[in-house]
Amino acid sequence: MKKEVVKLIKARGPLTGLELREAIEGDSLILWQACNASKRLLIRRLGTRYLRLDRQVEGYARLSPSILREFLTYSVIGLEGEEDALVRRAQEIEHHIEEVSRSKFKLSHNIVSGVKNKLGDDWPENHQVCFIIAGDIVYNMAHDVPRPEKSTGKMVQGSDIDLIVVVDDKVSDDFIKRLDDSIYQEKHRILTAPSLKEEVDYVVKRLKRVREQVEFNTFKHMVACKILQEGMLLYGSEDLFHTIKDMLYEYGVTEKLNNLEKLATAFRKDVEEYLLHSDLDRIKREDLHLFYSAEESEEFG
Repeated sequence: MKKEVVKLIKARGPLTGLELREAIEGDSLILWQACNASKRLLIRRLGTRYLRLDRQVEGYARLSPSILREFLTYSVIGLEGEEDALVRRAQEIEHHIEEVSRSKFKLSHNIVSGVKNKLGDDWPENHQVCFIIAGDIVYNMAHDVPRPEKSTGKMVQGSDIDLIVVVDDKVSDDFIKRLDDSIYQEKHRILTAPSLKEEVDYVVKRLKRVREQVEFNTFKHMVACKILQEGMLLYGSEDLFHTIKDMLYEYGVTEKLNNLEKLATAFRKDVEEYLLHSDLDRIKREDLHLFYSAEESEEFG
């Protein structure tokens, strides 16, 4: 397979992992091994690796994107001695990723505007609601590679839009229900619109729920805190947003997550060595979850 990859890149120039997989028949793991083991090939990785929490790995800490997603979407493979061509192709892809990230951020803002317009005069004043965006978009890493949406199996346009809506404890239950219903309607519209087909994952919660989660004493709490820690303010109260960030710091969550990211970085290095040099049958039998996450199993499996 190494020879096939070299021959293809000689003919076509630097390619992404996905472009290689589409052109060369065979297993994605074998292709990844071949590219990483060849002395004639160079791999330029794009974007940022960041913390992801996963029940399947010891200590929960791994990095996102997964090894396979990083190879397919965020890597360019070229030939040794032809670095200029590799750099040019990498810059083209980075520009596209930035455009996708901006587009998804803009769509996220439009979602919030639509929700606010629906609720009209019922929208609470006095800094009582904030919308936080998280995931690939905040790292400027959003992609548009089609993948199956979890609940329906229908294909969507790459990275999902992760929204966390935090409301002050004084906000009425009635408003929270109408807010949730309005966001759900927007979620359905965006998922089913032929011109969009975007997946929106969201949660609405009171500030008191955040106070419970910063205790950081269950896996679900850890995940919630990780999302809040990486999140950016999309719309709403800056005061409420900074209150949340201050809570994460004061409860020691920020430090704990930073330590987990260091563990995840070391873990990634060890896993890559293991996947590169271990028996393929053993990996496929026991350890494919190290190559891609549980959520990606339907897409890559």
